[in-house]
This record gives sequence, structure tokens and C-alpha cells, in this order.
Amino acid sequence: MLLTVRPALAAAAALVMVCLLASACSDGDGGGDGTVAPTTSAPSTVTATATAAPTASPAPDPFASFSNNVEVSIEGDFVVLRSDGLPGHVSPYFDPSDPRYAEYDGDNPQFQQNPNGIATQTLVLRVPRDPQPADQHQATPLGPIGVAVNGVALFNQYAGPDQPLTNEINSFDQCDGHPEQQGLYHYHLVPDCLLEQVGADGLVGFLLDGYPVYGPEEEGAAVDIAGLDEFHGHSHPTREYPGGIYHYHVADEAPYINGDGFYGLPGTVER
Repeated sequence: MLLTVRPALAAAAALVMVCLLASACSDGDGGGDGTVAPTTSAPSTVTATATAAPTASPAPDPFASFSNNVEVSIEGDFVVLRSDGLPGHVSPYFDPSDPRYAEYDGDNPQFQQNPNGIATQTLVLRVPRDPQPADQHQATPLGPIGVAVNGVALFNQYAGPDQPLTNEINSFDQCDGHPEQQGLYHYHLVPDCLLEQVGADGLVGFLLDGYPVYGPEEEGAAVDIAGLDEFHGHSHPTREYPGGIYHYHVADEAPYINGDGFYGLPGTVER
């Protein structure tokens, strides 16, 4: 525990004299700000004169959930997420010489691998630190609308302008992702390999508006999709936000990650 010492000026001389006599005083970290550095154990001769009021455990930092291929920093009112875009799991879209390469072994008999390969990216998302609901909700664009905690981009429910994923879904690998023409690997729907790591009720990632995305379950049961709003989310406490927050849920049925646009005011994305 850090203690801040603020001695009255009138008592300074007396304090110095006491320190010299007792040979047991410290000036903290030597910076002159009166902050006493913590010690591993208190001297046996020290007797507490007051009991500090208990404090609640701090809420976990949700951005600490990102894998080490994502750099997290703060710039003003935004959290900046810099990712190389590479999944930490296997895929047939890696080059065969890559140790993460694996032939398709999923359960879609109509799988057809597209001609694109996974390439390292420079993906930079700036999301609000304090997300707020939008007065006018913006539609999600084609391309990255968020990022998963493993650094993989999240895309919306369309293969193109208002085009459903009906055919494109057959190019999704065993981890439910695929790369686009520039090699950006991404998820449109439930990322099963990622859920194996974070859990079916775990934090999946964040959309550009700063609101989190969670898995398809809550409290051991599947999320009632009918109970979500038009943006594919709802509000209540979560593990990372015990005070409650609006959040999205991934699902096995359309619109998969997000519904009719961003719930909040979106930040920006650069590639």
C-alpha cells in the first residue's frame, strides 16, 4: 500500500530531529514528493494506528485480453489497437511452408478454398475509450468493423454491398475465417477456433464504436438471439465490465456479429 506523507511545515524541524535520533525514517523514493515506497513486510516495531477502509477489487482491464500480436496504447479519448492481422491458429490459407498451415478438416463438404493467401497486415483501429450510444446509428462498412482479441479483423454479415454470405461462406476455413484479396484474414461469423481459447461466453473482441463483442453463450446457456436488439446486442454486467455495458454477441445465424449498424459512435480504421 502506498502512503502519502504530508508533514506540516511547522513540524519539519522536529521531524528531522526525530529521524536523526531514531535512525529509522525514510524520504520515500528520493523524489521529494513524500511518497513512501512499499516494503515486503513492516518492521516488527511498527504498530498500526489506523485501519484503511477496504476497497473493492478493481475491474479487470478488458484490453489486457489481446494477444501479443496486438499493440494496445492510449491516445487521448481513444484506445489504439495495432495488429498484424495474423491468426494464431491453423488455416489452409497460410503458405504450406508456414507452421500454421493445415489442410481443411472442417465439416463443410462444400468447402472451396479461395485463391487468396494470408498476408501480414498493418491494421490500426482507434476505438473510443468511453463508448457512447449514437443518436444516429451508422451502417457498418465493408472491410474491418472491429478486431478480435487474437488480432484478426471482424467483418460484417455481407460478402459485398447487401450481398449475403450464402456462397462466400463455403470458402471459410475450419476456424470460420478466410483472407480477402489483399491477404487480410477475417471473421464474418462465430470464430470457433478463437472460442476454444476464450470460451463460449468469453470476450471475442471490440467493434469500432468501442463496445465489446462476446461469445454465443451467457451463464452456461445460449444467448437468446430474439432478445437482442437490432444491432445484435444488449446491456448488463460482464466479467470485464462488472458495472454493466452494452455489448454485442456472435451467433451461428445471421447477422452473426452485428445487426443494423453500430450501436455507438465508431472510431477509425487504417490499413
